[in-house]
Amino acid sequence: MTTATPPSDSGFGPLIGLEMTGRDATFSECELEVTPRLLNPHGTVHGGAVYSMADQGMGAALYPHLAEGELCATIEITIAYFVAVRSGRLTCRTRVINKAKRVATLESEIRQGETLVAKALGTFAIFPGR
Repeated sequence: MTTATPPSDSGFGPLIGLEMTGRDATFSECELEVTPRLLNPHGTVHGGAVYSMADQGMGAALYPHLAEGELCATIEITIAYFVAVRSGRLTCRTRVINKAKRVATLESEIRQGETLVAKALGTFAIFPGR
């Protein structure tokens, strides 16, 4: 099986400062520096920024499992937030739980150091590219 080529690190991720820091066939890892532009009105990191880390990390973790020419897209992601973060660096580590022919399930943990900030479970569609 020839694996699909992962997308470049352009697009949405860099708009919020998201950096891919590691990925292979077993995981992906990305990091995000919490800056004032990522805070909500309460002065904590916006949930959408944390969600975006999980979404981007899940796509990156799934790509090594795709055949050449296949693409993936988010079906759904559920996320639980545990700790409010005001500053610092977040790390999202993602792994594939199950990959079937047309659907994959993945999980992400977002941490600040050793502190678990959020956990996400996602389902992705797998389909042939054009």
